Amino acid sequence: MSAVSDRLPTFPWDKLTPYKATAAAHPDGIVDLSVGTPVDPVPELIQKALVAAADSPGYPTVWGTPELRDAITGWVERRLGARDVTHRHVLPIVGSKELVAWLPTQLGLGPGDRVAYPRLAYPTYEVGARLARAEYEVYDDPTELDPEGLKLLWLNSPSNPTGKVLSKADLTRIVAWAREHGVLVFSDECYLELGWEADPVSVLHPDVNGGSYDGIVSVHSLSKRSNLAGYRAAFLAGDPAVLGPLLEIRKHGGMMTSAPTQAAVVAALGDDDHVRVQRARYASRRELLREALLTHGLRIEHSEASLYLWATRGESCWDTVAHLAERGILVAPGDFYGPAGAEFVRVALTATDERIAAAVRRL
Repeated sequence: MSAVSDRLPTFPWDKLTPYKATAAAHPDGIVDLSVGTPVDPVPELIQKALVAAADSPGYPTVWGTPELRDAITGWVERRLGARDVTHRHVLPIVGSKELVAWLPTQLGLGPGDRVAYPRLAYPTYEVGARLARAEYEVYDDPTELDPEGLKLLWLNSPSNPTGKVLSKADLTRIVAWAREHGVLVFSDECYLELGWEADPVSVLHPDVNGGSYDGIVSVHSLSKRSNLAGYRAAFLAGDPAVLGPLLEIRKHGGMMTSAPTQAAVVAALGDDDHVRVQRARYASRRELLREALLTHGLRIEHSEASLYLWATRGESCWDTVAHLAERGILVAPGDFYGPAGAEFVRVALTATDERIAAAVRRL
């Protein structure tokens, strides 16, 4: 066991423990804006779908029910503008973090293979490479990477943590470069439905990929757009030549979404109204927090999409974390996402209206 765990970095969130204690000591209680976990109710139609499928004594399939695959293909075409998407182009997964952590291993990568991801990024991209014993590196522009031995290129738009959105032109250029050099692209698009000052585009859009899904796969999650983080519900869409072997590997590994969750996802993907309601909640919280942070003297960069504000006081991120913790507000230090975040903090919009209002008062 130690041989595997020794490959991994220290779990970053453990470092926040003393600051969380400081924030929790505030007379009016903690406002925890450090983790992007949904706090609003699961929409009723999704709960009803889950309950209706609760009597599911048999094993679910890894590929999901035909109804689930229909729901995914329909959503991908309706929402992302993808064309000619069949069941072979989609694959349910048990939440997106599981996929990110184990994808290099499932792709058969190992020593000598390279995995690349943005300079400021979700830490699990690195974890996935470490678990596979592959090499890993960061980029500002992936087309400036040496393609030799580069087997997996992660894109993340909108970005976690910065909220930066890649333009259609940039995506088109990156996909063309990756295809030219035989590099597999996985695009993490879990925040795509949460664009505020930009309209995020998927790599599945024909303007980006030229009508071909060769060498590209997009990753989508229902955790944020439908408040289903507790359900562990996500899916892949893209190149069947990549998803077919992954399906077989995941069958052997028993990586199947529970049958009630599959039914819930069908309901969630078939309804756009609850997404609009949740977007409105986040938009309101974002505007209040953004104005309060600016008034308090912080500068906000990027943040045109996603569930976070990327903010700085021009000092060590840990000094900013401490400053806000003294006011009962807990945020994530930017260096959790790479050394380039050393002077930034990530402020999540995922708190109740009452807690957001409390943070605004304190700021």
